Amino acid sequence: MRLALAFALLAAPVLAGTNEAIEAHILPGAAAFATTSADLASVANADCRAEALRAPWNATFDAWLGISHLTFGPIEENGRTLAIAFWPDTRGLVQKTVARLIADQDPVVDEPEGFAQVSVAGRGLFALERLLYDPALADYGEDDYNCALARAIATDLARMGAAIDTEWRQDHAARLKTAGEAHNQTYLSPDEAAQTLYTALMTGLEFTADQRLGRPMGSFDRPRPNRAEAHRSGRSLRNVTLSLTALQDFAHALSDTPTPHTDVAFAEALQAAQRPGPILADVSTVQGRIRVEAVQQRVRAIRDAVEQEIGSALGVSAGFNSADGD
Repeated sequence: MRLALAFALLAAPVLAGTNEAIEAHILPGAAAFATTSADLASVANADCRAEALRAPWNATFDAWLGISHLTFGPIEENGRTLAIAFWPDTRGLVQKTVARLIADQDPVVDEPEGFAQVSVAGRGLFALERLLYDPALADYGEDDYNCALARAIATDLARMGAAIDTEWRQDHAARLKTAGEAHNQTYLSPDEAAQTLYTALMTGLEFTADQRLGRPMGSFDRPRPNRAEAHRSGRSLRNVTLSLTALQDFAHALSDTPTPHTDVAFAEALQAAQRPGPILADVSTVQGRIRVEAVQQRVRAIRDAVEQEIGSALGVSAGFNSADGD
């Protein structure tokens, strides 16, 4: 997926929010994902059956949503973003790849280094969701190949979680904090560091509006509820609310001035997303679609508020569409 970025620097000074975003949002988020994915791998090594893994898998997914918008630096290294969460999966590659691994009884599951080279569609949260929640796959025993595959995926997630946490703490946080210093070849100015964080915030909002909410809506004549993120595990709406909560936390950390319009916009979107009713599962009905559209409109209103309050204060403006490209 391509991002077309067009930033225009303004005369306003850069906020002190870069350090706050790192210390209060990014580092705790990376640590949480490392911890939950390590717990998932530990459980899988003790008992890799579906019923044992569902709770730690959900905890790991929750933690991922706390940092999934940070698509730069350690998370994008070595293709980790897709290896952790291969979605949207427009061609059904997760199903095909998992099915092929099982059909071939591929021994790569016994080799962590080799499994790290498996197609991203056969790794990560969504491949494991298939094993844990697809009725045709989830009823496996400890001696079955599916169990070994689940253990391999969990171990791989823990490896990536630990790497992301370590790289943020030991290297990338310092790069952002020292933006513009002579030795820093990653961020050539404080403005560039601020732009990177601001882009992550705006792209995260757009992804939730266009993908997490837009994909299951499809068109009025052809809704696609089964295209919702993590619909097999029934957590599609939870993903929306957790993503918005994380982005709200990120926005607060990034800004060191009051953001009343942004705060109201987040509150309204979260309230709309948390109303009773099958908001994503029932987009095939008129009422269900109206509810999703209402949430989507409120998420887009957050983006407008962020642009006015945080983008202007940071001294950057962004014009991009994360859905552009292939």
